[in-house]
Amino acid sequence: MDITRTATPYLMQDVLKGSENVAIAGETATPIYSLIVKPEIKSFADLQGKTVGLSLAVDTISISTRKLMAMNGIKEGDFKVKELVGTPARAQCLTKGECDAVPLGQPEDLNLIKKGYRRLGVSTDAMSNFQFIVSAVRRSWGEKNKDALVRYVRALASSYRFMRDPAVRDEVVRIILDTTGSSEEIARQTLSLYFEPERGVVPKQGEIDVKGFNEVIKVMAEAGELKPPLPAVERFIDLQFLKAGGLQ
Repeated sequence: MDITRTATPYLMQDVLKGSENVAIAGETATPIYSLIVKPEIKSFADLQGKTVGLSLAVDTISISTRKLMAMNGIKEGDFKVKELVGTPARAQCLTKGECDAVPLGQPEDLNLIKKGYRRLGVSTDAMSNFQFIVSAVRRSWGEKNKDALVRYVRALASSYRFMRDPAVRDEVVRIILDTTGSSEEIARQTLSLYFEPERGVVPKQGEIDVKGFNEVIKVMAEAGELKPPLPAVERFIDLQFLKAGGLQ
């Protein structure tokens, strides 16, 4: 493929192993992952000795969940870990009873709360600003296809401006229903969670949050996933296409 979307930790790992891949636009900025638990779990203290379904250790989902639990007195070693990549897999682990707690994105977290599961906290309590998902290309391909990439990031920017526009909220809801099969209630709850108030989940126009990207480097180092000396953020991003499109 020529263009992909990926979480920043995976892109960084790839580049540090010698890949020429590079981020050229921002997608999800700071996501909101809910720590959803079985109905009988009433507090963080109840997670002692329980099984928590997390993504891979390098993933910011896992890092932010561990930080959230540590902030509330549950440290590494206080709980068992089951590695599961993807919100659907973690939601299934919880509903099957194989996990006691899992971080979930939308709409799975909202759907399970309706069914009686509890939300203990959200990832933004522990990590309030970082760059989660980016568009990425191979540097050599990008250099040979500058015009196409500038048009791509402009189209991406247009889609994000549309998503954010309160005047077309009903149309955005309809698109969510058509593409995800979600209920209108969950679609509106999700948009309200993102935008009322503004929580920095969706970029304004596909810009890369350089400060947020640096925050990922910092927390990966804190989690032991990166070793000093820490790499410069410029190693992983190329802003020329956003700048050419007037977006950064």
